[in-house]
Order: sequence, then C-alpha cells, then structure tokens
Amino acid sequence: MSELTLGRMGYGAANVGNLYRALTDDEAWRTLEAAWDSGVRYFDTAPHYGLGLSERRLGAFLATKPRDEFVLSTKVGRLLRPNPAGAGRQDDANNFAVPADLERVWDFTADGVRSSLDESLVRLGLDSVDVLYLHDPERHDLQRGIGEGLPALAAVRDEGLVSVIGVGSMDTEALLAAARSGVVDLLMVAGRLTLVDQSVADRVLPACRAHQVGIVAAAVFNSGLLATDTPSAGSRYDYRQVPGELLARTRRIAEICAQYDVPLPVAALQYPLQQPQVRSVVVGGARPEQVRQNAARLAADVPAELWKRLDDEGLVEL
Repeated sequence: MSELTLGRMGYGAANVGNLYRALTDDEAWRTLEAAWDSGVRYFDTAPHYGLGLSERRLGAFLATKPRDEFVLSTKVGRLLRPNPAGAGRQDDANNFAVPADLERVWDFTADGVRSSLDESLVRLGLDSVDVLYLHDPERHDLQRGIGEGLPALAAVRDEGLVSVIGVGSMDTEALLAAARSGVVDLLMVAGRLTLVDQSVADRVLPACRAHQVGIVAAAVFNSGLLATDTPSAGSRYDYRQVPGELLARTRRIAEICAQYDVPLPVAALQYPLQQPQVRSVVVGGARPEQVRQNAARLAADVPAELWKRLDDEGLVEL
C-alpha cells in the first residue's frame, strides 16, 4: 500500500450527511472541527451519505485546512441522478434525513467510476481525494464489482488520480474477493473486525497479509452493542436486536474488561489495532462531544494482559 499515514483514528462522515437525524450546517461544522482538534487527519465520506450532503459539508470544512495535512477517502459504485418521483419525500429507506430528490444508480463501469469521482470532487470542492473505495459491491453484483469495478479503480490509480484504491463492505465474501484480487491496496472492513465479530479472521486477514493489503476498521461498535459498558437486551447489533447468545458473550467480554478497569467502548475501539494489518479505526459521531469522547477512548491505556485474557477464553482472536 502507498505510504499514506491515516492515523489511529479516522472520522466517518455519514453523520454529517444526516444519518438518522438532521444536523444543521453549524452542527456538522462543529462536529468536524472537534475531530480536527482531536488530532483526526483521516476523513471518509461517500456519495451515498445523505445523497451528497456529507461530501459537500466535509469538503467545505476541509477547504479551510492545508491540503497536505489530511487524508480523504470517498467511494464509487453509486451515481447520484435526479429522482422526480422523490419530490416531497425524505430518503427514509436509506436512513438519511435529506430530501429524496436524487436517487442512487449502480454503475461499476469505467465510465461510471470516473464520473462518480469527478462528481464527488465537484461536491467536495477539492482537486483530489487520496483513497477511492468501491462501495458495497455485493449489494448490487459482486462479480461485476470485482471483475469490472476494480480494474476501473486500478486505472484511475495508475493515472495518478488517486493514491490508494480499495473496497468498503461489511460482507466477508466481498472483502475476501477484493483481498485476493491482487488489485486493491486497502479494505474498509465494516463491523467484521470487532470485539464480538471477527468474521474476517479465518480467510480475509490471511489474504490481506499475503497480498499486502491494509485494513481500515469501521463500525467497531456493531451498531451500538459495544458502545456502552452494560450491553442489554435492548442493544442493537448490525441494526437489529442482538441475539441472546451474542449478548451473553458480549456481557462476558464486558465483565473481563471491567476486571482490568477498561470500559467496554475503549476495548472496542482499540481491539482492531491489535491486528498489524489495521491502519486506522474510523468512527462517526453526530456531536462534538461524541468525537472527543472517542478520541479519548482511543488514547486510553489498555493493558496487554486484557487482550491475552480475552484470547485465552476464546472470546477474541489475536
């Protein structure tokens, strides 16, 4: 992988695209400012996030910063096109509190990838991004995504338009196919390298090592299950109610963390970094205090004995 320095913590900008709830421009700006002031220099966005709103807000903020001081990633695979049928409606089906005046159109072709990048740069108001991911190819056509989309990304990289390419997904088969392709530099692994879900451990991590592919870990709280010290039956896991067996396992992890005076969210944020392939942990946040809290969690001391204990009990893989 190109020697981009991402930093231990990155900011995932879905929230400033009005994920789940609307933010004002001022609220979004203050959240991004809190990330910058906390030392974050890697920012990730996508056209999908708020039908371009995330890119516009993030780009306006980053335009006030020296370009050589931050790393920026966005994604391709979904083009934004006019949606007359969406007039007067919100983008509720995708959980973004924005008008549905645009629609997402899947396109993995070379022309589609280039158009997506060009349109993202216009929304961002910037001349370049550093990292370009193919976004959720399994949700449309994984075979075409790998066979058509990745070569298109590689061509963009070879022309020097971006430094690093990859795939962002929560699907292990998509991540495995990308790692084995010999094309990508980086995987954004969403929710599959966490304290309670290490689905990528058996096949994806070895493939990343074999092909020198780096990893960015995202969704490390698994939709909220790992975001508090006391997981409950009402906790969410992958946007659904947590299964009973998984809840019991999570509670046991929380008990062991407490024995070492480590809050569960601290362990959740730092666990992925125990894997040498992981370059950064990307977390979101809709309020400045959330961002500052996560930065403090990632900087907290965690004894090596905790990881060994969890590994010895078969609760995590190291």
